[in-house]
Amino acid sequence: MATTREIRRRIRSVRNISQVTRALEAVSASRVRRAQQAVLATRPYSQKAWEVLTHLSRQAVPGALLHPLLQVRPEIRTVGLVLITGDRGLAGAFTSNMVRLTLDYIHKRGLPIRMITVGRKGRDLMWRRGQHIVAEFSRLPAAPSFLDVTPIARTAIDEFLSGNVDEVVLAYTDFINTLSQKPTVKRLLPILPGEVETQAMGEYLSADGKRTGPLMEYLYEPSAEAILGVLLPRLCEIQVYQAILESLASEHSARMVAMRNATENAEALVEDLTLRLNKARQQSITAELLDIAGGAEALAQSRARKVAARNEDERALREMMAAISYQARQPE
Repeated sequence: MATTREIRRRIRSVRNISQVTRALEAVSASRVRRAQQAVLATRPYSQKAWEVLTHLSRQAVPGALLHPLLQVRPEIRTVGLVLITGDRGLAGAFTSNMVRLTLDYIHKRGLPIRMITVGRKGRDLMWRRGQHIVAEFSRLPAAPSFLDVTPIARTAIDEFLSGNVDEVVLAYTDFINTLSQKPTVKRLLPILPGEVETQAMGEYLSADGKRTGPLMEYLYEPSAEAILGVLLPRLCEIQVYQAILESLASEHSARMVAMRNATENAEALVEDLTLRLNKARQQSITAELLDIAGGAEALAQSRARKVAARNEDERALREMMAAISYQARQPE
């Protein structure tokens, strides 16, 4: 059984850890609110951009290709995958769930994958599993701006336009609420305005093409092609930016919940260790009392033996003196 000193040292270390986990929980709670506000702020812009895109695609001449980002390749030979994870751990199963879903997707597709990783944790895990990583982005700011995310989206766009990949998918963790986050893999490129539900962020976007009734005519200056040339790359960047914000909100939520559970477990462990400490102290006190009682009993027995030995010596001395006195009284 552990000594009281060892138990006290462990209680002190557990309390120190609980202070760290409580601080991390507070930091994550504040960041979740900011990330959630940023996520909600980008959705109206993305929704309106999709409506304009859908309207433009419906006015195009059948068979005409308005922009290369709308081109559907007849055969998918290589897939580009943008994996979004975090840079730090202590977030429960946030990273492992996302990586597990991504590996399942890669296994099901059975095609060569050119991967773009966002976040150090996902990059390291994919590198250990021998995946082909063409670009990696890490150490993003705590509250990334649109300019911080633009290079990620431009890399994915360049991979698609150069023909290195025939399709680009986005793997991120969808933020539902504080207690629920859903790992998701959805298509990023090519952009198909009529299939919003299959596109990344599709659950938050609306498609103008779903409306019934006559299509209102608009005049575009300078042309629909020129507008799409600006709108489509920006729409792709918005989807990547929104996915990163969703992933950040999910990461902070997962870390907050994990740190809360860790704090509660630490408090429960301190209570258990305190009980063990009290038991060890009681056992130590009982052992000391037994030692004292045993020592007193041994001392009493030693004194009794000394008294008995002294009495025996005195008796022998008296007998010897009586024998001498008897011999002295006898006539010669």
